[in-house]
Amino acid sequence: MTVDGTEVAPGVWIASATRADLGDSPAHAEDLADASTRPGWHRPEFLAGRHLLRRLLRRVRPGLAALPVRTDPAGKPRLDPGDAPDLALPGITISHDGDRIAAAVCAHGDVGVDVQLPPDQLTDAALRRCLGEHAPEVAALPRARRAWEFAWVWSVQEACVKAAGTGMAGRPWSIDVPPGAVSGRWGRFAWLSLRTRSPVPLSCAFPHR
Repeated sequence: MTVDGTEVAPGVWIASATRADLGDSPAHAEDLADASTRPGWHRPEFLAGRHLLRRLLRRVRPGLAALPVRTDPAGKPRLDPGDAPDLALPGITISHDGDRIAAAVCAHGDVGVDVQLPPDQLTDAALRRCLGEHAPEVAALPRARRAWEFAWVWSVQEACVKAAGTGMAGRPWSIDVPPGAVSGRWGRFAWLSLRTRSPVPLSCAFPHR
């Protein structure tokens, strides 16, 4: 996975980076205005996510990279076509965890991406809630591997509900994700767990075609 993005499925691109990878590049004026409405601690993370998204757009849809990004009522980011309402726009999404950032663009519909760092503390209750019938298999792993596998599974579950635009109301923990799986289906979405491409747990979901 690169800062400039990788096509992980036809018409689906993902970029992943740390804030240090992105440096102090100038921010888009609209993004600066949005950042000013957020708590001070959140602004650097927010601007880094927007910067990574625009960097990815400049590679895959350069004519759209400067469009404003708005948040719909469900909290999902969307490109604003402004005076061109009939403009066909891709789905977009951003994720943060710690110093890691991910962004995705999907040419044919809504997309969700999620990056997760393994938790320092993982309770048995969280494991059972998110892994369901697979919890005993993951619980038997050494502590460090258990946390990593949990993070991979949770990244898929989060990516799916982000694609659907439901967030936590979509009960991500109820989505069945077998340990070690690299792809699957959830409703109208396909999901990919980028285990061979990312140094940290990173997954995406997009409309199945």
